[in-house]
Amino acid sequence: MSRGRPWHSLQQQAFQMTESEDPVTRENAYRVFAGSPNLIMDLRTDSVIGMLQKGLQDPQSVDVRHAALRASVAYLSASDLPQQAQSLSLLYPMLNTLSYLPHAHLPGFLGTLTPLASSHPALFEAHLSALLKFLPALILPSVDSGPTPTVARPNPDSQTFTFPPSDVKGKSLATNDEDEETTEVRKAALEFMVSLTEARPSMVRRVDGWTAAVVRGCLEGMGEIPEDDMEIWLEAEPADDPTDDTYPHVYEQALDRVAIALSGKAVLPPAFQYIPGMLVSHDWRLRHAGLMAIAAIAEGTSKLMQKELGKVIELVIPTFRDSHPRVRYAACQCVGQLCTDLEEIIQARYHQQLFNVLIPTLEAPEPRVHAHAAAALINFCEGVERDTLIPYLDPIVERLLKLLRPGAGKPPKRYVQEQAITTLAMVADASEATFAKHYHEIMPLLLSVLEAADGPDYAKLRLKAMECAGLIAIAVGRDVFRPDANTFIERLIRIQNTPADNSDSLLGHYLIATWAKVCQAMGPEFEPYLPVVMPPLLQAASAKTDMNVFDDDVVEERDGWETISVDGKQIGIKTSALEEKCQAFETLVIYCSTLGPRFAPYLSQTLELALPGLKYMLHDGVKEAASLLIPMLLSCGKNSGTLTPHMVNASFTQVITCTGGEEEVSLLSSLFRCFNECMRVVGGPQALPQEVHDGIIQVTKHQLQSIANHRKARAGRPAADLADEKEDLMLAEEMEDFVLEDMSKMLRTLDPNHNLLIAVGSVRELGLHLDQWESGDEGGGDM
Repeated sequence: MSRGRPWHSLQQQAFQMTESEDPVTRENAYRVFAGSPNLIMDLRTDSVIGMLQKGLQDPQSVDVRHAALRASVAYLSASDLPQQAQSLSLLYPMLNTLSYLPHAHLPGFLGTLTPLASSHPALFEAHLSALLKFLPALILPSVDSGPTPTVARPNPDSQTFTFPPSDVKGKSLATNDEDEETTEVRKAALEFMVSLTEARPSMVRRVDGWTAAVVRGCLEGMGEIPEDDMEIWLEAEPADDPTDDTYPHVYEQALDRVAIALSGKAVLPPAFQYIPGMLVSHDWRLRHAGLMAIAAIAEGTSKLMQKELGKVIELVIPTFRDSHPRVRYAACQCVGQLCTDLEEIIQARYHQQLFNVLIPTLEAPEPRVHAHAAAALINFCEGVERDTLIPYLDPIVERLLKLLRPGAGKPPKRYVQEQAITTLAMVADASEATFAKHYHEIMPLLLSVLEAADGPDYAKLRLKAMECAGLIAIAVGRDVFRPDANTFIERLIRIQNTPADNSDSLLGHYLIATWAKVCQAMGPEFEPYLPVVMPPLLQAASAKTDMNVFDDDVVEERDGWETISVDGKQIGIKTSALEEKCQAFETLVIYCSTLGPRFAPYLSQTLELALPGLKYMLHDGVKEAASLLIPMLLSCGKNSGTLTPHMVNASFTQVITCTGGEEEVSLLSSLFRCFNECMRVVGGPQALPQEVHDGIIQVTKHQLQSIANHRKARAGRPAADLADEKEDLMLAEEMEDFVLEDMSKMLRTLDPNHNLLIAVGSVRELGLHLDQWESGDEGGGDM
């Protein structure tokens, strides 16, 4: 069947089995259709619908109905649009399989429908109002909705839902105790609603009450934290927290997904209908949930939340004084997330209020809380201006040092020390040279950790100390760092030469990153250490990627591996190896740009890696780094007198080859910038052979036509589709504009009056200019 060949005998046999008196035989017939919908794709639509509907309404067996539901989903998923249009009536009996189901079966049936909701949301459009009467009562078991809101079996003469149906044997779902079975029903119903929301946001926005029901369901679920986990939570380390399994992550993640799908105008009003009340509730779990909810919706609603940020801050600030440690922990989480999702805005407007609560929380009595306050400071410092941070630098460093060495009688928790060191690194990076006043107090501590913190138990602390020392060295500059440079480098060499511990899988990553920081701090003075750092770095950059090629549908799931599709084949890739390769290329960029002609001894080896790196199909970061590295290597060669014509021709030939392919638009800008930089280094276009000049023009024409085709295709799409994908399309158009701008710069370098410059302008005008649309999601509105 998968080869497109008919199997009439199986088709006939399966149809006969649907008429059997034995329910197991009927179930197996529908399982065959679910596994191979090709058996029924070419038959008359009304015959197929009739056969499937009979199974969906099987009076004897829930298993038959479920198998028929799977078969129906497979059939609709495999159908083309005209066939789906003819099969719309199948949705009524499919959804009505939910009627009168035993509680234990609801998650399975909803889970079967959810992938169809994700892939073909338009099929459900006519049923959204009816589903809204059914699903919220499953998600909100605390709501007394009267009789069980299940879907009634349709009247044969009227394909509609009837609400509410009478009780089934006098029993209502809403009256069941909150047991594991009910929890699974809640999660399945919520996942169905969220998946449908993500698949077609504009469709569900039009259904009054849909967003409010999902948001409220998420908020209620987030407030259900087991009370008896409190002492365990306080004593546990974050990485080994056994209470993490009982935390209602699914509701928090669902709220985040809905906010991203629907944006601010749809989500903020229903969310803030409840959040202010939750934050003043007598139940700490609801106060905790309210804060975590603000954190969860911040990314998706950030545009509108900016306008209401003052109100949000007013709600959050008092919770840092809450009597319950988990609420104060959630306050740190909330502020940290807001600092990431509204980066620079919240730091610029509300730095005083936030520093005034975060800094004292570094002295909270609970390690979990003061460590999380330190973590929130990292998010804050990532988006803060140096001048804003400076007035607060002394009290921050003072308290972080207390966390590193809390004093007699108070043995420090290792995870607190690790977090304090990480935060010190970020504070040093943000405050730059001003951090020098604290250098002589902190660097000896870090060197002491590198000297004394041996053994697997201290591996993470040692890695964090390496990272922090490197960032501090960059911040304070080579003159301040120079007296300790040799000591630090000797300890890095000792760590590098120590036999590898299999449990310390991050050591290589941190070593490479720290050596790069030392190079940036020392500048040309780092040259003598190249023989130490380059061999392992070149080995990492040239390492072959661990991968497996799987058969058609047999994909092995393995931790630390990712599956991608390349040329129709499923390939499993070890993701850590990819990241190490990308890091190695990025580090080569740092060494070459920092050392310039002093990098010449490694020019040839590095260029041999960088050129094929341009077409490394498994990681865009490697391609990006290679495109930055090539012009730097040519510059290194020119300034050191080691550049050869072969290097120049090989570089331009490879860049032309890669630019002429079907590259992601995000990488095309890098390639065109690479052209510009390479031409500048070698002395302008007049230094190029004619075949290189012609090659550049050909790939430019090719990519210009490709962008034009993409823009024309978008312009021909229905407005409703464009509205649903507005954010993605805006990003695509913005990336294309970057490419067009870099094309223009390159063409002007070749010839200020080049005729392709007019074509570039014409293609730019083909854009939809979605950024100029009046937003339908984010305008106005009040929380």
